[in-house]
Amino acid sequence: MTGEPDGTRPGPATPISDYGLLGDTRTAALVAGDGGIDWLCVPRFDGEPLFGRLVGGRAAGTFRVGPVGPATVVQRRYRQHTATLETTWVVGGGRLTLTEGMVAEANHRLLPTTLIVRRLSAEAAAVDAVVEFDPRLGVSHRRPRVRQRHQGLVCEWGSVAVALGVAPGLTIEPGRPVRITVSPGHPVDLVLAVAHHEPLIHVEPLTAWDLLVEDENRWRAWSADIDASLPFREEVVRSLLTLRLLTYSPSRAPVAAPTTSLPEAPGGIRNWDYRYVWPRDASIGVSAFLSVGKPDEAQGFLAWLLHASRLQRPRLPALLTLHGRHVPSEQDLPGWPGYLDSVPVRVGNGAAGQHQLDVYGWVIDAAWGSVQAGHRLYSETWRAVRGFADVVARRWQEPDAGIWEVREPDQHVHSKLMGWLALDRALRIADTHPLPDRHRHRWQQARAAIAAEVRTRGFDPAVGSYVRSYGSSDLDAALLVLPLLDLDSAGSSRVRGTIDAIRDRLRAGDGLLYRYPPGRDGFPGVEGAFLPCSFWLVQALARTGRRAEAIDLFQTLRRYANPLGLYAEELDPATGAHLGNFPQTLTHAALIQAALAIRDADA
Repeated sequence: MTGEPDGTRPGPATPISDYGLLGDTRTAALVAGDGGIDWLCVPRFDGEPLFGRLVGGRAAGTFRVGPVGPATVVQRRYRQHTATLETTWVVGGGRLTLTEGMVAEANHRLLPTTLIVRRLSAEAAAVDAVVEFDPRLGVSHRRPRVRQRHQGLVCEWGSVAVALGVAPGLTIEPGRPVRITVSPGHPVDLVLAVAHHEPLIHVEPLTAWDLLVEDENRWRAWSADIDASLPFREEVVRSLLTLRLLTYSPSRAPVAAPTTSLPEAPGGIRNWDYRYVWPRDASIGVSAFLSVGKPDEAQGFLAWLLHASRLQRPRLPALLTLHGRHVPSEQDLPGWPGYLDSVPVRVGNGAAGQHQLDVYGWVIDAAWGSVQAGHRLYSETWRAVRGFADVVARRWQEPDAGIWEVREPDQHVHSKLMGWLALDRALRIADTHPLPDRHRHRWQQARAAIAAEVRTRGFDPAVGSYVRSYGSSDLDAALLVLPLLDLDSAGSSRVRGTIDAIRDRLRAGDGLLYRYPPGRDGFPGVEGAFLPCSFWLVQALARTGRRAEAIDLFQTLRRYANPLGLYAEELDPATGAHLGNFPQTLTHAALIQAALAIRDADA
């Protein structure tokens, strides 16, 4: 890390893989290896950025706490099974450590809903450090109205206010880096409280530190009852913690990622806003939580989905806001430079209005998983599921946007397979829940018709594989779900042929896969390898009796995580750079499912 004499940060963008995640289950911050919080939206994941340097450049603000000058990171880690992040630098003859986190448990206490706690401590020798506090709210990077109070600094923008307290006392001015000296045995504590349409609550820095320690204990207790015999347990626990941090606790809905517009192809236009809820991704997470004995998280999401979809039911939207509303229309932010000049920077998402048949399969399969775990569906939930299945029975022959959300609808084979799954799982639920015979007959007919058509039109004998869409010879890595469906037996030549063909023809490097042939999606440029697909390949191998291969591949993929165990959506096969929004819920959910498949496979 190299700093300017005044402590500000020069140079190119920080690599995506250099960021760590801080979260409180309402919003999240991304903090770089130099101690800079470069992304934080308030008061929610999808709110306005308070610190937006990640994609908005220097004018969008940051909150950096770290060494003034050149320093080497010698250790960066989460405290075991917690959300508390530690970064240690060697500075001259001393060591400087930043310990930081957000307090997730704010219910039933007089606390701010967002509370960030940061502590600088030194060992061996005194170390010069810098505090750069430069909040800029919203699209236009608005500077705050500033007041100095005896409790610390207060910044206001109408309905949003933040308070920064420092112990020992220190005068901070927004936008002006302040140099400090941290001595051994005398840590410097900083606490940032955020208020939105509510009173601003000041928390003393030492009290805030105690709250963070309490939060650590809760995370450790939550992690302790996860099966100790799980293969790759540490990776699974970190992924589960990441999913929890990215789940909006007031509604129990997980965001796809806490960021917008981190590029899938640097310098290109593949920059999307992922700060919303994709029922598909969330349903995969539900299955993961159920499989590790965390039913509360799964039940919470299903309850939210029932509520969120009520206005559009029986249609199931491809994505929703955290409160179950329509996602805003896609807009470009003028003047935002983007990450590595990747423009436009977008808010909102144009996929919100798409018809995506596969979503119904994921959601109904998650409901079936809940039933399998012994949780009978409430009557209203079952009515909603029946409505979803009816939509599939009625619309399965239509083209759709598919799992990859292409802008031109097509007859996607994966979508048909997931439509088959939706009806199959709905019929299984109906074995223990009331269903009129005419419904059952209609679903059975549609399920059989989908199977017959997909086997005829979706399989290419010349390739020996199911294909991306009818009439195409292109492959689709999403078809790696085949062993989970029971449409064909897991050991059939068609299933094995599809797995092998995808592994061979969509190969992007050591263990990496493209989701479809590069350049075949209607957008300019070429994206990276899609990380969830590699974990789906692990799952497919394990489910088809190739456990040793699955383990070898998982061992390879674990090396692609950043040093904190976090994954983006994609990876550049040539450089290993993380691409796309970060960290990615779908990747971490797929990792968990891959480990569970290895556990459940015959050794």
